[in-house]
Amino acid sequence: MQSIAASLKAVSLFSGLSDAEIDALAAAAIVRTFPKNTIVVTEGEKSDSLYVILSGRVKAYVSDANGKDLILNLVGPGEYFGELTLDEGPRSASVATLEQCKMAVVANDVLREFLAAHPVAALQLIRELIGRVRHMTESLKDLAMLDVYGRVAKLLLDSAQDTDGKLVIPERLTQQDIADRVSASREMVSRILKELTTGGYITSEGGRIVIQRQPPRGW
Repeated sequence: MQSIAASLKAVSLFSGLSDAEIDALAAAAIVRTFPKNTIVVTEGEKSDSLYVILSGRVKAYVSDANGKDLILNLVGPGEYFGELTLDEGPRSASVATLEQCKMAVVANDVLREFLAAHPVAALQLIRELIGRVRHMTESLKDLAMLDVYGRVAKLLLDSAQDTDGKLVIPERLTQQDIADRVSASREMVSRILKELTTGGYITSEGGRIVIQRQPPRGW
């Protein structure tokens, strides 16, 4: 119970709660383990729970009628998904595990009662929902206004972190991962990455992409 409570306390949504309140929420949660490459929730199905990631990473994505996927987000420990369950509408996206994951699952009725009794958490949820809407708006803007090269370059720059003076993308992104996230073909992404590598803009170190210098604005 203590480890679950500690994990929940690290979640931004619950960061303003007391230890007693966190313990009460942890007691109401059900902990589940999901193997790698498991679909946790499916787009269009009935909403019934909030999922808090205790360990592992997942991807949220949407699919078209032909089975083509567009990745919306990648999240890990301390993050959550399923907050839109409060309206009891269908899931707006699917979520699948990228590795084995442990999650605390909070049922709708428990979450609703908890937020009603804890306005600090309810206000934080509203703030974070607004932030996610802003993020999705920016993503739609990129899809509408940037070409494939522009979307790839922006993804690389947005994903990179300063590590010992180097801009390193911590995730081991495959060409297909990038293609799914920028809504492009793997072949197009492969060609762009090859050109960026040849031009000395990026290198690969230990399976991770390192940005050596700012990619050009256009290609």
